Amino acid sequence: VQLVESGGGLVQPGGSLRLSCAASGFTLSYNAMSWVRQAPGKGREGVAAIDGPRDTEYVDSVKGRFTVSRDNAKKTLYLQMNDLNTEDTGMYYCAASDTGFLGILFRFLVPAYQYWGQGTQVTVS
Repeated sequence: VQLVESGGGLVQPGGSLRLSCAASGFTLSYNAMSWVRQAPGKGREGVAAIDGPRDTEYVDSVKGRFTVSRDNAKKTLYLQMNDLNTEDTGMYYCAASDTGFLGILFRFLVPAYQYWGQGTQVTVS
């Protein structure tokens, strides 16, 4: 199993970025997946999850600004980030679970995900 993120960079407040996570070694459509952010000096925090065939969820701080989606044919997970602010700065990781559906209690728990990419840096300044 391999996850490779891309699309990070430096952006001004109010700007947009689209992160991508290319998956190999498993069928992406059968796995719960998440975007996890680690801000400087802080722990990892799940910010967006796609769970089961179509359930999506977001932490309050990104609701209305971030959109998670996946293209099963391309085996790619995306995170569209709009109206970025300085608090969105951090390393963004793509994570996949062995479980197809984690449910509301577990989809933002970091230990629920067994596979991780190397991360892509997002800096809003």
